[in-house]
Amino acid sequence: MTNKRRLKDSIELISAFRFEQTDPDAFYGLLAKDAIKYLENYIDLTGFQVLDVGGGAGYFTAGFLAKGAFCIALEPDEAELTWRKTNFYSAVIADGFRLPFKDNSFDLCFSSNVLEHVKDPISFLKEMLRVTKFGGYVFACYTNWLSPWGGHETSPWHYFGGHWARKRYERKYQKQPKNIYEKSLFPINVEQMIKFLKSSDLEIIDLSPRYYPSWAKWIIYMPIVREFLTWNLAMLVRKCTNQI
Repeated sequence: MTNKRRLKDSIELISAFRFEQTDPDAFYGLLAKDAIKYLENYIDLTGFQVLDVGGGAGYFTAGFLAKGAFCIALEPDEAELTWRKTNFYSAVIADGFRLPFKDNSFDLCFSSNVLEHVKDPISFLKEMLRVTKFGGYVFACYTNWLSPWGGHETSPWHYFGGHWARKRYERKYQKQPKNIYEKSLFPINVEQMIKFLKSSDLEIIDLSPRYYPSWAKWIIYMPIVREFLTWNLAMLVRKCTNQI
């Protein structure tokens, strides 16, 4: 089945970004709903064992539970995990590079907007694949560096360099940005991820610009152009062997 996001869905989703800081429940609730809808185009989540890597305050975990999946949230930051004071789901405080689970444990390993915040995203993905069952799925998405939001709150000044953008932010707001270049925000591109996926023993189910209408998928297949226009790369793959 093919993902059928319409233009009005994309407009609603992108417009919601302005509420990320002021109304996180509305923003992340919508983001989680959209992610679940995307996955349901390819997977029946009922009964799935799901690991939500970098699950934060549990928005995506709640979405999976509502669809009849069993989901565990994994988050390295206890404050991020607990600030909503919700306790309706299972959660683990752990490092995404050292997942505390056996090989081949989950039907779906899920990660939303985490890869740009880790220094070695390929190793991070490999660890997700390790705990995914043979025939299971991995979904990951991230904001690529050369997109308009690549610098996150320092955007669009990141085009002049991550360190310069950070210093400008500090001068203007008299505080550090939440996402600090080369500490909690790293440059990541589309090409390196596509190369990794194609060189691995994986079935690529879908590659798409996450927030765009389905007809905009052509962007992914345009070298250089995709680095600036993709905005957020969504990847859904199936693990084909036990060796990654």
